[in-house]
Amino acid sequence: MPASPPPAPPDAGRAVAVALLNLSGLGLGYALARRRLLMAACWVATAILLVIALPADADGVPGALLAGYAVLLLLAAAHGAYIGLRTRLLWPGRAPLALLLGLVLLAVPAGGALWYRDARDEAVQQALLDRLASADHLVAADASESFGTAEPDYRQVLGVYRDLVVHHPGSRAARKVPASLRTYYSKVAAPYDGRDYCTAVAPLTYLRTVPGELPKATVGTLADWPDDRLATSLYECGSQGLASGDQDWGTRFGDLMKTFPHSPQTDKVVPAVDTAVKKAQKDVGGSGSCAAVEELKRLDTRIGDLTSSAGDIDGGLASAASRARRSGSDGAYDCGVQEYRSGDFTGAQQTMDDFVAAHPYHRNRARAQKIAIAAEVAQTIPAAGKKLPTTASGGSISVTVKNDSPDDVTVLYTGPVTGSFTLKACGSCRSYLLADTLMSTFKPCGGGKDYPQRTIQLPVGTTYFVHKPNRGQVTTAGSDTARLRSGYIYTECAYITQGFGSGT
Repeated sequence: MPASPPPAPPDAGRAVAVALLNLSGLGLGYALARRRLLMAACWVATAILLVIALPADADGVPGALLAGYAVLLLLAAAHGAYIGLRTRLLWPGRAPLALLLGLVLLAVPAGGALWYRDARDEAVQQALLDRLASADHLVAADASESFGTAEPDYRQVLGVYRDLVVHHPGSRAARKVPASLRTYYSKVAAPYDGRDYCTAVAPLTYLRTVPGELPKATVGTLADWPDDRLATSLYECGSQGLASGDQDWGTRFGDLMKTFPHSPQTDKVVPAVDTAVKKAQKDVGGSGSCAAVEELKRLDTRIGDLTSSAGDIDGGLASAASRARRSGSDGAYDCGVQEYRSGDFTGAQQTMDDFVAAHPYHRNRARAQKIAIAAEVAQTIPAAGKKLPTTASGGSISVTVKNDSPDDVTVLYTGPVTGSFTLKACGSCRSYLLADTLMSTFKPCGGGKDYPQRTIQLPVGTTYFVHKPNRGQVTTAGSDTARLRSGYIYTECAYITQGFGSGT
């Protein structure tokens, strides 16, 4: 017998039937044409495709694999048509029936493709939902972190929301973004709910930028959600800083006035500043006068800065600053008194000198001058600062002070009476050597010269004198404690002793 059946007459219908049967991917055309190896090759190719494609995931099947498989099917169909043209089929005997079977079996790859598309779409939906869930979890996990630490995560989550609603608008995940966004706002603004207003400023400021990152329909009413909360936080934080002396309160109020100029919170700024000024004014005159004066000076400066940065429509801030400035300047006298009584004689002298220079017509100017003199004397003779000097003058005892030195000498004295005067230099006098002062015959102001002098009247009691030559190289002032009694005439002599080196 022959090795193979003789070729059949050409039959186009049979060729088409074999081609269609091979297009099913199962190699059935080869099976009916007795080409078992080629049928097995089709099975292997289809199996490889199924192993790679299943289960369906969001990434789908690589495009190169699909293209290769499609080319393989077309080659199998073309080759099957070539074989089927002259080869009788194993079954069914008639070509029309085989053609019908081929058409029916085409539903297998077509149905598989449709099923796979649906499965892949579901996988994509699940992947997008997983992305949304991960983003929501990240927001919840960062709720206990500071905003500075969590901000990069918040921005990352916002990027996920934006990608879902912009690039996957019809997905189930995109439809859930508005609800997730409401939770997002609530978590980011958690410090506000805890009344930690200063901490809440940064996250609420950030939330006002979110509407610019997402479609308007997604944000909805959340666009204005942070505004009132931020205004309240700026006001409350500024008020807390104003009460505690924090220098940043002006910045908070300035941001409030510039960002929300017509808000109810902005209307509270001037009254809050007025209250702070009034409180500092009340503290002047007591034991905290110096602190109150410094606070008034700071308020004047900060209110001025606030006015410059945020404006002052009704002049309320300017009025408060003016009162703070006047009260701080006037309160310097009370501060000087406090410093004197606490033994800070250097501070008291400086404060009173500044007060005298700034208030030529103030009712306390005369006594401030006396206190400045007494404070300077007390720096040399601490006992002189035990009592606060008065504006009293005169007395029944004459005290003459002479200048036996080549320099002008300022004489300061305090006690029952306080004052100062300057004696001109003695042109024919010299500085004494230290050795001169050790001799038993040493007697300043005893040379019969016409010494510059001045006589003052002082009351009975202890008066403290300080002689201060008016030249820079003098390092130590002379001092004397005089206990004055009735029936005596007293003389003070100012002279300069030249010690070793340049000291005097």
